[in-house]
Amino acid sequence: MPSPKDTYYAKRLEDLAEALRGNHFKAHVVPDLAAAKALVLDTILPESGAKSVAYGGSATLVASGLPEALAKRPEIAVLDTLDKSISPAEAYERRRQALLVDLFLTGTNAVTEDGVLVNLDMIGNRACAIAFGPKQVVVLVGRNKLVSDLTSAVRRIKEFAAPANAIRLSKKTPCTATARCEDCGSPERICNVWTITEKSFPRGRITVICINEDLGL
Repeated sequence: MPSPKDTYYAKRLEDLAEALRGNHFKAHVVPDLAAAKALVLDTILPESGAKSVAYGGSATLVASGLPEALAKRPEIAVLDTLDKSISPAEAYERRRQALLVDLFLTGTNAVTEDGVLVNLDMIGNRACAIAFGPKQVVVLVGRNKLVSDLTSAVRRIKEFAAPANAIRLSKKTPCTATARCEDCGSPERICNVWTITEKSFPRGRITVICINEDLGL
């Protein structure tokens, strides 16, 4: 039997999905990350006709197991931007090339109740790929990313997501010591490029999977 929290968010996420569809996104609501993974592999990927795939940095995406599952599909050319074994120069080049793939998979820092995606990036490859480049984009969104409005989205990102991600990535920035944004000038600052995606253009290019679990940061 679903918990009261799960039931609460199921209703909230259905409302969010309707708002996203009104903003020209495709939107799905699923109960957990396993269902999101199955939706991508069994439905979205075949329907997309994608022959090439790349990723944006996302703890939710990594937790889903999708990168490993896609790597086992010989018909899909995977541009692995998450590979930790390559040089910084090669990683940067792969992120550039990722803007030209058929299907780009990533997460988001926040999504508002009226269906707007809000992101803050270090390099900008993830945010820019959501905005333009890849033919299709899939965004995995845990229920903890839902906020009331744009102001709340910015606050969530600056006060929590950005410092927490800097800690996760072991960045040498003031926020890893203070757990709060110091608006620093560090060369390892991860807060450089904002994007606000109010609508998907072209219509349906971006698919948002709303997941009834707390995921990522």
